[in-house]
Amino acid sequence: MKINLSGHHVDVKDSIKEHLNEKFSKIATHFPTLISLDVTISKEHGEYQVELRTNYEGSRISASGTNDVMYPAIAIAKKKLEAALKHRKGQLKADKHEKPVSTTPEIAHEIVQEMKLI
Repeated sequence: MKINLSGHHVDVKDSIKEHLNEKFSKIATHFPTLISLDVTISKEHGEYQVELRTNYEGSRISASGTNDVMYPAIAIAKKKLEAALKHRKGQLKADKHEKPVSTTPEIAHEIVQEMKLI
């Protein structure tokens, strides 16, 4: 998975990139169809905001986290992203199951007639 990192009022250093690669390696193994992850880290009014955006199976998924310290903000956003991805994966699995087919009233009446109930 490719991580596209950008900073707004934040210097993006190699240590931040390494931390993000370490944090999101688990997500990459659980969701192998993820191609890229866009990460935006910004600092406004003394508070860090981390926004994560990705495409997963045809849906745009995003999550954000805020904190006074950057690394906990990344952890909060990661947790929200994992929850959103799991929810989407559950939706996709639910669509694969066979839906029950209801019979029309005329067919149901014929079935009851053939049963010869007494």
